[in-house]
Amino acid sequence: MAKADRLERLDARRAYMETDYREALIAALQACAAGKWGLFDHTTDRVTRAAIAPVIAELTELAEMIDDAREQLFMEPFALHAEFMAARGPVSPQSVGEPKQARVWLERMKAAS
Repeated sequence: MAKADRLERLDARRAYMETDYREALIAALQACAAGKWGLFDHTTDRVTRAAIAPVIAELTELAEMIDDAREQLFMEPFALHAEFMAARGPVSPQSVGEPKQARVWLERMKAAS
C-alpha cells in the first residue's frame, strides 16, 4: 500500500511539474510573440542568447525533473520539451520570424488544452 501511495504522490507531482512547465513555456512564448527575440535561437547574437538563457535553463531543468518522474512511473518521456528544443536553432532567411513562430506555438498549445 505504501508503494501505491508513493507512486500516486509522484504522479501528482509529475502532473504539477508539467503544468508548471506549460505555464513557463506559455509565458516565454507570449514574450516572444510580443517581440522579444531569442526564444527560438534564430540569431547568433550573444547578448540575445545570454538574455534568454535563464528561461531555457528553467524549462530544461523542469523537463529533466518531469522525465525523471515519468521514468519512475514507466511513462513515455515528456514530449513537449523535446518538440520545443527541436524547434529552436538557426533557420533559413525565408522562414518566419520568432514572434510569428511563437504565436503558432501559442495557438497549438491553446488547442491542446
